Amino acid sequence: MTDHIVVEQPSAYPGVQLIRFNRPEKKNAITRAMYRKMADTLNAANADPGIRATAFLGTEGCFSAGNDLNDFLAAAMGGRGLEQEILDFLYALVNAEKPVVSGVDGLAIGIGTTIHLHCDLTIASSRSQFRTPFVDLALVPEAGSSLVAPRLMGHQRAFAMLAAGEGFSAEEAREAGLVWKVVESGEVDALTLGLAAKLAAKPPEAMRIARDLIRGDRGEIIARIDEEARYFSARLKSAEARAAFEAFMRR
Repeated sequence: MTDHIVVEQPSAYPGVQLIRFNRPEKKNAITRAMYRKMADTLNAANADPGIRATAFLGTEGCFSAGNDLNDFLAAAMGGRGLEQEILDFLYALVNAEKPVVSGVDGLAIGIGTTIHLHCDLTIASSRSQFRTPFVDLALVPEAGSSLVAPRLMGHQRAFAMLAAGEGFSAEEAREAGLVWKVVESGEVDALTLGLAAKLAAKPPEAMRIARDLIRGDRGEIIARIDEEARYFSARLKSAEARAAFEAFMRR
Protein backbone atom coordinates (compact mmCIF):
# COMPACT_ATOMS: atom_id res chain seq x y z
CA MET A 1 0.00 0.00 0.00
CA THR A 2 1.77 3.13 -1.20
CA ASP A 3 -0.35 5.28 1.15
CA HIS A 4 1.98 3.94 3.82
CA ILE A 5 4.29 6.59 2.37
CA VAL A 6 2.69 10.03 2.34
CA VAL A 7 4.29 12.56 -0.01
CA GLU A 8 3.40 16.23 0.34
CA GLN A 9 4.65 19.69 -0.54
CA PRO A 10 3.39 21.62 2.52
CA SER A 11 2.31 25.14 1.59
CA ALA A 12 3.75 26.50 4.83
CA TYR A 13 7.23 25.32 3.80
CA PRO A 14 7.95 26.51 0.23
CA GLY A 15 10.24 24.34 -1.86
CA VAL A 16 10.05 21.41 0.56
CA GLN A 17 8.98 17.89 -0.31
CA LEU A 18 7.91 15.79 2.67
CA ILE A 19 8.20 12.00 2.66
CA ARG A 20 6.47 10.58 5.72
CA PHE A 21 6.37 6.98 6.92
CA ASN A 22 2.71 6.32 7.68
CA ARG A 23 2.32 2.75 8.88
CA PRO A 24 2.18 3.28 12.65
CA GLU A 25 0.31 0.02 13.32
CA LYS A 26 3.49 -1.79 12.15
CA LYS A 27 5.91 0.74 13.64
CA ASN A 28 6.45 2.13 10.14
CA ALA A 29 8.17 -1.07 8.96
CA ILE A 30 9.07 -0.60 5.30
CA THR A 31 7.63 -2.85 2.59
CA ARG A 32 8.78 -3.25 -1.00
CA ALA A 33 5.98 -0.95 -2.20
CA MET A 34 7.08 1.72 0.27
CA TYR A 35 10.67 1.53 -0.95
CA ARG A 36 9.45 1.89 -4.54
CA LYS A 37 7.34 4.94 -3.69
CA MET A 38 10.28 6.64 -1.94
CA ALA A 39 12.72 5.85 -4.74
CA ASP A 40 10.39 7.23 -7.40
CA THR A 41 9.71 10.34 -5.29
CA LEU A 42 13.40 11.10 -4.74
CA ASN A 43 14.25 10.56 -8.40
CA ALA A 44 11.40 12.81 -9.55
CA ALA A 45 12.53 15.57 -7.19
CA ASN A 46 15.89 15.80 -8.99
CA ALA A 47 14.13 17.06 -12.12
CA ASP A 48 11.56 19.28 -10.39
CA PRO A 49 12.78 22.88 -9.98
CA GLY A 50 9.93 23.55 -7.54
CA ILE A 51 11.45 21.09 -5.05
CA ARG A 52 14.64 22.31 -3.41
CA ALA A 53 14.82 20.07 -0.33
CA THR A 54 13.36 16.82 0.95
CA ALA A 55 12.41 16.02 4.54
CA PHE A 56 11.84 12.53 5.97
CA LEU A 57 9.55 12.14 8.97
CA GLY A 58 7.81 9.29 10.76
CA THR A 59 4.83 9.26 13.09
CA GLU A 60 4.57 10.11 16.77
CA GLY A 61 6.92 7.89 18.76
CA CYS A 62 8.32 6.03 15.77
CA PHE A 63 10.44 6.94 12.76
CA SER A 64 10.75 3.39 11.40
CA ALA A 65 11.32 -0.11 12.76
CA GLY A 66 13.25 -0.89 9.57
CA ASN A 67 12.55 -3.38 6.84
CA ASP A 68 9.34 -5.38 7.12
CA LEU A 69 10.57 -8.74 8.42
CA ASN A 70 7.81 -10.59 6.60
CA ASP A 71 9.44 -9.44 3.36
CA PHE A 72 12.84 -10.61 4.59
CA LEU A 73 11.38 -13.95 5.68
CA ALA A 74 9.69 -14.41 2.29
CA ALA A 75 12.99 -13.65 0.55
CA ALA A 76 14.81 -16.06 2.83
CA MET A 77 12.28 -18.87 2.34
CA GLY A 78 12.14 -18.23 -1.39
CA GLY A 79 15.91 -18.19 -1.82
CA ARG A 80 15.86 -14.64 -3.14
CA GLY A 81 18.37 -11.95 -2.38
CA LEU A 82 17.96 -8.32 -1.44
CA GLU A 83 14.96 -6.99 -3.31
CA GLN A 84 15.56 -4.50 -6.14
CA GLU A 85 13.15 -1.97 -4.61
CA ILE A 86 15.46 -1.62 -1.61
CA LEU A 87 18.53 -1.08 -3.76
CA ASP A 88 16.72 1.43 -5.98
CA PHE A 89 15.75 3.45 -2.90
CA LEU A 90 19.32 3.44 -1.60
CA TYR A 91 20.67 4.54 -5.00
CA ALA A 92 18.08 7.33 -5.15
CA LEU A 93 18.93 8.47 -1.63
CA VAL A 94 22.67 8.59 -2.29
CA ASN A 95 22.16 10.30 -5.65
CA ALA A 96 19.67 12.91 -4.42
CA GLU A 97 20.77 16.21 -5.94
CA LYS A 98 19.10 18.45 -3.36
CA PRO A 99 19.42 18.66 0.43
CA VAL A 100 17.84 15.86 2.45
CA VAL A 101 16.96 16.31 6.12
CA SER A 102 15.25 13.99 8.58
CA GLY A 103 13.38 14.17 11.85
CA VAL A 104 13.26 11.27 14.30
CA ASP A 105 10.86 10.84 17.20
CA GLY A 106 11.22 7.55 19.00
CA LEU A 107 12.14 4.24 17.39
CA ALA A 108 14.71 4.10 14.56
CA ILE A 109 15.81 0.54 13.74
CA GLY A 110 17.90 -0.90 10.89
CA ILE A 111 17.37 1.22 7.77
CA GLY A 112 15.47 3.52 10.13
CA THR A 113 18.92 4.35 11.52
CA THR A 114 21.20 4.01 8.48
CA ILE A 115 19.06 6.33 6.32
CA HIS A 116 20.34 9.25 8.42
CA LEU A 117 23.92 8.55 7.34
CA HIS A 118 22.85 9.95 3.96
CA CYS A 119 20.89 12.93 5.28
CA ASP A 120 22.54 16.32 5.44
CA LEU A 121 20.96 17.24 8.77
CA THR A 122 18.97 15.16 11.25
CA ILE A 123 16.90 16.32 14.22
CA ALA A 124 15.93 13.80 16.90
CA SER A 125 13.68 13.96 19.92
CA SER A 126 15.21 13.22 23.31
CA ARG A 127 13.30 9.91 23.49
CA SER A 128 14.68 8.59 20.19
CA GLN A 129 16.54 5.28 20.08
CA PHE A 130 18.81 4.14 17.23
CA ARG A 131 19.72 0.49 16.71
CA THR A 132 20.88 -1.77 13.86
CA PRO A 133 20.38 -5.46 14.79
CA PHE A 134 21.85 -6.77 11.54
CA VAL A 135 24.16 -9.40 13.03
CA ASP A 136 21.47 -10.43 15.54
CA LEU A 137 19.38 -11.42 12.51
CA ALA A 138 22.38 -13.21 10.92
CA LEU A 139 22.68 -10.40 8.36
CA VAL A 140 25.29 -7.73 7.61
CA PRO A 141 25.26 -3.90 7.52
CA GLU A 142 23.52 -2.24 4.55
CA ALA A 143 22.97 1.16 2.91
CA GLY A 144 26.70 1.79 2.64
CA SER A 145 26.82 2.04 6.43
CA SER A 146 29.96 -0.09 6.70
CA LEU A 147 31.80 2.65 4.78
CA VAL A 148 30.08 5.84 5.94
CA ALA A 149 29.61 5.10 9.66
CA PRO A 150 33.29 4.45 10.54
CA ARG A 151 34.28 7.64 8.72
CA LEU A 152 31.61 9.58 10.58
CA MET A 153 31.92 8.20 14.10
CA GLY A 154 35.15 6.16 14.21
CA HIS A 155 35.69 2.42 14.37
CA GLN A 156 34.59 1.83 17.96
CA ARG A 157 31.22 3.55 17.73
CA ALA A 158 30.54 2.17 14.25
CA PHE A 159 31.35 -1.35 15.40
CA ALA A 160 29.16 -0.94 18.48
CA MET A 161 26.26 0.13 16.30
CA LEU A 162 26.62 -2.05 13.21
CA ALA A 163 28.18 -5.27 14.50
CA ALA A 164 27.49 -5.43 18.24
CA GLY A 165 23.95 -4.11 17.74
CA GLU A 166 24.22 -1.69 20.67
CA GLY A 167 21.46 0.88 20.91
CA PHE A 168 22.28 4.60 20.83
CA SER A 169 20.25 7.19 22.67
CA ALA A 170 19.50 10.48 20.93
CA GLU A 171 22.34 12.17 22.77
CA GLU A 172 24.76 9.34 21.98
CA ALA A 173 23.74 9.58 18.31
CA ARG A 174 24.40 13.33 18.41
CA GLU A 175 27.83 12.79 19.95
CA ALA A 176 28.57 10.21 17.24
CA GLY A 177 27.65 12.66 14.47
CA LEU A 178 24.55 10.80 13.29
CA VAL A 179 22.26 13.53 14.64
CA TRP A 180 22.66 17.31 14.44
CA LYS A 181 20.29 18.47 17.20
CA VAL A 182 18.26 16.89 19.99
CA VAL A 183 14.94 18.55 20.82
CA GLU A 184 11.69 17.75 22.60
CA SER A 185 9.26 15.31 20.96
CA GLY A 186 6.63 17.86 20.03
CA GLU A 187 9.15 20.02 18.20
CA VAL A 188 10.56 17.49 15.72
CA ASP A 189 8.17 17.91 12.78
CA ALA A 190 8.06 21.71 12.73
CA LEU A 191 11.80 22.14 13.28
CA THR A 192 12.67 19.56 10.61
CA LEU A 193 10.36 21.13 8.03
CA GLY A 194 11.52 24.62 8.97
CA LEU A 195 15.12 23.54 8.53
CA ALA A 196 14.30 22.08 5.10
CA ALA A 197 12.58 25.35 4.14
CA LYS A 198 15.66 27.36 5.15
CA LEU A 199 17.82 25.18 2.91
CA ALA A 200 15.27 25.41 0.09
CA ALA A 201 15.41 29.21 0.25
CA LYS A 202 19.16 29.37 -0.40
CA PRO A 203 20.61 29.85 -3.92
CA PRO A 204 20.07 26.38 -5.44
CA GLU A 205 23.17 26.13 -7.63
CA ALA A 206 25.48 27.29 -4.86
CA MET A 207 23.81 24.82 -2.53
CA ARG A 208 24.23 21.99 -5.03
CA ILE A 209 27.94 22.66 -5.48
CA ALA A 210 28.58 23.08 -1.75
CA ARG A 211 26.71 19.86 -0.99
CA ASP A 212 28.59 17.92 -3.67
CA LEU A 213 31.93 19.14 -2.30
CA ILE A 214 31.00 18.18 1.25
CA ARG A 215 29.57 14.77 0.35
CA GLY A 216 32.43 13.74 -1.94
CA ASP A 217 32.50 10.73 -4.26
CA ARG A 218 29.10 9.08 -4.34
CA GLY A 219 30.39 6.33 -6.62
CA GLU A 220 32.41 4.92 -3.75
CA ILE A 221 29.28 4.71 -1.59
CA ILE A 222 27.27 3.07 -4.38
CA ALA A 223 30.03 0.49 -4.81
CA ARG A 224 29.92 -0.30 -1.09
CA ILE A 225 26.11 -0.58 -1.19
CA ASP A 226 26.49 -3.15 -3.98
CA GLU A 227 29.20 -5.04 -2.08
CA GLU A 228 27.08 -5.12 1.08
CA ALA A 229 24.07 -6.24 -0.99
CA ARG A 230 25.97 -9.28 -2.29
CA TYR A 231 26.77 -10.38 1.26
CA PHE A 232 23.28 -9.45 2.47
CA SER A 233 21.64 -11.50 -0.28
CA ALA A 234 23.79 -14.51 0.52
CA ARG A 235 22.98 -14.18 4.20
CA LEU A 236 19.24 -13.92 3.49
CA LYS A 237 19.42 -17.33 1.82
CA SER A 238 21.31 -18.90 4.73
CA ALA A 239 19.85 -21.36 7.22
CA GLU A 240 21.23 -19.13 9.98
CA ALA A 241 19.16 -16.16 8.82
CA ARG A 242 16.00 -18.21 8.30
CA ALA A 243 16.30 -19.52 11.84
CA ALA A 244 16.86 -16.01 13.20
CA PHE A 245 13.81 -14.63 11.35
CA GLU A 246 11.58 -17.49 12.46
CA ALA A 247 12.69 -17.05 16.07
CA PHE A 248 11.99 -13.33 15.88
CA MET A 249 8.54 -13.85 14.37
CA ARG A 250 7.64 -16.32 17.17
CA ARG A 251 8.22 -13.67 19.86
